[in-house]
Amino acid sequence: MNTDRLKNLSQLAILCLKLGSTGVGGFLVVLAMMEYEVVTRKKWLTKQKFLDIIGASNLVPGPSSVEVTIHVGYLYGGWLGFVISGICLIFPAALIKTAFAWAYTQFGALPEIASFLDGVKPVVLAVMLLAVTKLGKTAINNWRLLIIGIFVCTANFFGVSEIILLLVGGAIGMLLIGFHQELSPEESGVEQSANTKFQIPKAVFFLLITIAILFFIDANYSPSLSLGKLSIFFLKVASLLYGSGYVLIAFLQGELVDDFGWLTQQQLLDAIAIAQITPGPLLSSATFIGYLLLGIPGAIVATVSIFLPSFLFSAALISVVSQLRSFRWTSAFLDAVNTSSIALMAAVIVKLSQSVLIYWQSWVILLITFMISFRWKVNVIYLILGGAIVAWILFKF
Repeated sequence: MNTDRLKNLSQLAILCLKLGSTGVGGFLVVLAMMEYEVVTRKKWLTKQKFLDIIGASNLVPGPSSVEVTIHVGYLYGGWLGFVISGICLIFPAALIKTAFAWAYTQFGALPEIASFLDGVKPVVLAVMLLAVTKLGKTAINNWRLLIIGIFVCTANFFGVSEIILLLVGGAIGMLLIGFHQELSPEESGVEQSANTKFQIPKAVFFLLITIAILFFIDANYSPSLSLGKLSIFFLKVASLLYGSGYVLIAFLQGELVDDFGWLTQQQLLDAIAIAQITPGPLLSSATFIGYLLLGIPGAIVATVSIFLPSFLFSAALISVVSQLRSFRWTSAFLDAVNTSSIALMAAVIVKLSQSVLIYWQSWVILLITFMISFRWKVNVIYLILGGAIVAWILFKF
C-alpha cells in the first residue's frame, strides 16, 4: 500500500471516528458535520456530489448517515475506505451504548446526564439548519424544484411517508424538468453513446434474495430468545426500515415487547432515550437492547445485524448514482429527489423546534450558534461543546 493511499485511509478513519463519537442529535447532525468536513473544509467532494449521495441513500432502507458516510468512504478510499469509514462511524456509538447498557444493568436506571444534554439541542438545531440552508442553495436552483420542495415539505406534515414523497417528488421532477433539461457528457461526467444502457448492479438481486430468505426463516421460528433469532430480527428490520429512525420504535414495540416479550415497555423506552442522548444513529439502540438481552455477544450480534444491510444497499448504490447523472430523465429524477430530501430535512427541523425552542434561552443559543457558524468556519465540535457550556449557564441561572 503506497503512502498516499495510507494517508487517505487514516484521514478517513480519524474523521469517521470523530463523527461517531460526537454526532449527538440524529442523522441530520451527522450529515451536517460530514458536509462541513468533506465539502467545506477538506473539499473531497462538491456540494452537488454530496447531495446526489444523500438523495440516492434516501431511496433505500437503513440509516442515511451510515450509508452516506460509507459511500463517501468509497469515493475517497476505495472499497477499503468503504469498510473503514462504516466501522469507524459505528464502533464509537456501539461502544458508548454498550457502556450505558452495562451501567443500566448494574444500577437499574439511566445516568443523570439527560438534563445537561438537553441544553445542547438548540446548538444541534442550529447546525442542522445551517446544513439544510447550504445544501438547499445548491439543490434548489430553479422554480420547478422549489415547487417540488414546498409540496414535499407540506405533504410530510400531513403524515405522508418519506419514501412515498421521495418517489413522488422524483416522478414530478422527471415530468417538470426532464422535458426542459439537456444533459451533455461534460455535465454528467460520463461519455454517452447510443448503446449506453442503465445497468442494475448484481448486488440488488442479491439483496432481494437475502430479504426473501430472511422472511422465510422469520416466519418459521418460535419467539424463544437466541443469538440467531436476535440477528434475524434486526436483519429483517434493517432491510425494511425506510424514513426516520423513529420508525424503528414501532418494530421494537410490536415484536420485542408485544409479540415476543423479550423486552419490557420500560426497557424499550430507556433504550430509545439512551440512543437520543448519545452519539450515533437511533438504530444503534439495537446495541443497547442486544446487551440487555444476551450480554456482550447480544450487543455484537445486534449491532452487526442492524447495520449490515446498510453496507449491502450502499454497495448496490455506488454504481447506480453515477449512472443516474448520465441520462436526462434519471438526472432530473435525482435532482428532484435531492430537493425532496432537503425538504424532508427542513420538515424534521420544524418538528424538532416545536419541542426544543420552548424557552427564550433556547432561542438565544440557536441564533448565536447559527450566526457564528454562518459567518465563520468554526468546527462543529467546538460549537457543540461551547453551546453546551453556555446552555448549562443560561438554564442554571
